[in-house]
Amino acid sequence: MTGFATLKDSFVNKGIAYTADERVAADVDGLLPAAVQSLDLQEQVMYARFQSFDKDIEKRLYLMSVCRENRRLFYHGMAKHLTEYMPIVYAPTVAQSIQRYDEFYFGSDVAYVSIEHPERIKDALRQYAQDRDIDLIVATDGEGILGIGDWGAQGAEILTGKLAVYTAAAGIDPARVLPVMIDVGTDRKELLDNPHYVGNRFPRVRGQRYDDFIETFVRDSLELYPDALLHWEDFGRPCAAPILERYRHDVLTLNDDIQGTGVTVLAALVAARRIAGTSYDDTRILVFGAGTAGVGIADQLVDDMVLEGGMDRADAMSRVALVDRYGLILAGQDGLTEGQAKYAHDPAEFAGLDDITDLAAVVDAFKPSVLIGTSTRPGAFNEQVVRAMASHVERPLICPISNPTELAEAKAADVIRWTEGRAFVITGTPSAPVEYDGVTYHIGQGNNALMYPGICFGAIVGRARLISDRMLLAAAHAISGMIDVNEPGAAVLPPVSSLTEISRRVAIAVAEQAIAEGLNREPVPDVAAAVEANTWHPEA
Repeated sequence: MTGFATLKDSFVNKGIAYTADERVAADVDGLLPAAVQSLDLQEQVMYARFQSFDKDIEKRLYLMSVCRENRRLFYHGMAKHLTEYMPIVYAPTVAQSIQRYDEFYFGSDVAYVSIEHPERIKDALRQYAQDRDIDLIVATDGEGILGIGDWGAQGAEILTGKLAVYTAAAGIDPARVLPVMIDVGTDRKELLDNPHYVGNRFPRVRGQRYDDFIETFVRDSLELYPDALLHWEDFGRPCAAPILERYRHDVLTLNDDIQGTGVTVLAALVAARRIAGTSYDDTRILVFGAGTAGVGIADQLVDDMVLEGGMDRADAMSRVALVDRYGLILAGQDGLTEGQAKYAHDPAEFAGLDDITDLAAVVDAFKPSVLIGTSTRPGAFNEQVVRAMASHVERPLICPISNPTELAEAKAADVIRWTEGRAFVITGTPSAPVEYDGVTYHIGQGNNALMYPGICFGAIVGRARLISDRMLLAAAHAISGMIDVNEPGAAVLPPVSSLTEISRRVAIAVAEQAIAEGLNREPVPDVAAAVEANTWHPEA
């Protein structure tokens, strides 16, 4: 590959960082100005341009344009400004990119596969990968994007954000990752009626035809890249859990929304118990928002109570209650999903509860120590609800983690104030520290970006055949030691600024657990050394 082809390949392009000899060898000498500039010098220009934009969406468009041209430069900048770039590249700003994708589309940075042409799946994957080895395939069908729902083919932008985090956090080689937009239509009328919409213009395909297409996608992907990990991203409620359950026992796979978010919340709960001095026996969990993410979080917390806490599974599950749009989920209700039904309580337990849709009343009746919000209902954790939590528990863990920011169930500052500083709080998007009664409270970000990069990197480095329940629990417990339990106002999750160290610890813990369970396909004598050896650096 020479000349213009080299400069257009973002995985190898170094721009004006090419030395004089490299320019001659790559046949690009006459295509570049004379100056040779280091990555640091180029990054200074990049950052100055980034700062010149007023709107976050403009900043994201600029950063992603750099990524499409020069991955080394982009990731060098991410490493320098991780905390500042993360909410621009990923949540919450990525939601704006998705909603306005038709306005800004100017070329593909993902592979697109259409349900209209299952016979072309392999071709699409090959066309993107261009003979590169692939360790990780990240796929979405765009139905359950963040908290904003079905955005069809425009959901492709969630992949660009996700992949940026994978490399910035865990050092996964961007050339060995394959993002795939699975286009099966959309049920969003405004997209179907929009002449500028770039995806298939028909309602979402469901049922057997959809299942067969996913099966073909999995088969074709693994025929091309047999050791690759399949990451399912932002699939909707009807499909997410069934797909994961269909493949997780036979294929190296992860659903970040079901498993990654749950592991992140579990890590916060582990730290909160350490700080408060409480135990598994003190834990009762109320999840407000019983969709894919909510049920997935419940499953992770139950697994931990059983596998690490030594509880009977029935006892552990009885300590979890779910609330959806129709109120507390009880046995015998119509229309429950399989995931909801397993957490449905006997109505007799709540005989004195007059209104199962009154969240504060549900809190009073169930007396949870943990309240988790995945509802995308802004303000649902109002003062009455939060004070009800604090009246039953000395140090409640309250997690309004719906995103984008405007869909969060509560603001961290309000939760701290309404509980007189006693609550532990994590939010789904970044929250500023809260000053209350002379103490600075740091707010953990319950972002699954703290977990999924390290989980998947650890599974890849550990040569795992599957991702087991204990591998996920190992990820959560790996970072609890990063929290200073003696610091007043300490966050119960480490900060995003520590993302690379978080991912390293998680990767090592996950790989070691895979080996301990005999799930590795081949020996890995020194896990820490393997993690370091496989970490990609843009400066290399």
